Amino acid sequence: MSNTNEMPREQGIDHSLSLMREGYLYILNRRHSFNSDVFETRVFGKKAICMGGKEAAEVFYDTEKFKRKDAAPNRVVQTLFGKNGVQALDGEAHKHRKEMFMSIMSPDGLEKLTEITKKQWEMAVEKWELMDEVVLYEEVQEIMCRTACQWAGVPVQEDEVKKLTNDLEAMFESAAAIGPAHWLGRHARNQVEKWIEELINEVRDGKVTPPENTALHRFAWHRDLEENLLDAETAAVEVINILRPIVAIAIFINFTALAVHHYPEERGKLESGDEKYAQMFIQEVRRFYPFFPFVAALVKKDFTWNNYKFEEGTLTLLDLYGTNHDPKIWDNPEVFNPVRFAEWDGSPFSFIPQGGGDYLMGHRCAGEWVTIEVMKVSLDYLVNRMNYEVPDQDLSFSMVNIPSIPHSRVVIKNVKRRT
Repeated sequence: MSNTNEMPREQGIDHSLSLMREGYLYILNRRHSFNSDVFETRVFGKKAICMGGKEAAEVFYDTEKFKRKDAAPNRVVQTLFGKNGVQALDGEAHKHRKEMFMSIMSPDGLEKLTEITKKQWEMAVEKWELMDEVVLYEEVQEIMCRTACQWAGVPVQEDEVKKLTNDLEAMFESAAAIGPAHWLGRHARNQVEKWIEELINEVRDGKVTPPENTALHRFAWHRDLEENLLDAETAAVEVINILRPIVAIAIFINFTALAVHHYPEERGKLESGDEKYAQMFIQEVRRFYPFFPFVAALVKKDFTWNNYKFEEGTLTLLDLYGTNHDPKIWDNPEVFNPVRFAEWDGSPFSFIPQGGGDYLMGHRCAGEWVTIEVMKVSLDYLVNRMNYEVPDQDLSFSMVNIPSIPHSRVVIKNVKRRT
């Protein structure tokens, strides 16, 4: 007699179209309708288990139960992650590669990043003072691209910055797209990978000498567990895994500007210079607004959880957005309330805008600290270092489009530096 229960199952042949129609809410809607934090469905032409909530995240990030290799759909690999990137590794190979990433996230490295970000914001504000209006999302992407390249030690010519920005944007905006937008992302990745691969070879040939503690230098000379240098293509993929996510922080910064505008009562608290409150505000932006909807893994071996059987090889999706809006974890999750983070216990499984679990041993985003530091600088500029107006525009954002961005991309005008 079986001691397992039958998992709630969504009926039908395939629900990929429903997933695309419902976007960030696809898993959360079904968790509500099934009254269950786990259910079975079919997406991408295969059986899949969807799960959400703190307990589900703890299980999902158990490396004895789940693996990442071959989990991400090919369309995501070809646009967002790149082939053989750290996201697709498991076990010792993953830990060793993750250490490479974490080596540039030292306090000194993050301080250098903060300095570069401030300098780029200063230059941008000076430029914006001369513009009739500023499309913040587009301008901030360029700030982030310049910041990322300088911090990573990647030399880029001034006349190439805009194209590189657009190519990196295409990678993260096309992963969930279909048709021409998706192929644009693939083409962009191929172009940038080829360029970075050439740079890696030039570093190894002594023709380019990036600073020692930068990603370009560290990744070019990184050796795998067999003491072999990474092949140039993989090293290029990992350098892009620094550049692309930093440019994608523009999404969070856009939502930061939106929150400052929509919740004017917060501005006074932020103008006080209270660093702890600024940190809570940033964390609430990351929790409240949509960023990445879910992450994928494959069941490593048969196991039972909550009396449900998980079979080896089954695609499993963890609901990031839904976990950050789970009423069992967060009081009034649909209310924007930075103060909630005054009492947050710091659990790596309840607050997962960029993945959960441990940074080094697990698959939590290595760049989360980078995101927070860059957002701190950006919030300071939006609140304390410049004045601007927000004209009438469509500031609504879709819960279907991935990534979600306010429709107007947040337009500001009459920018003036504060003295």
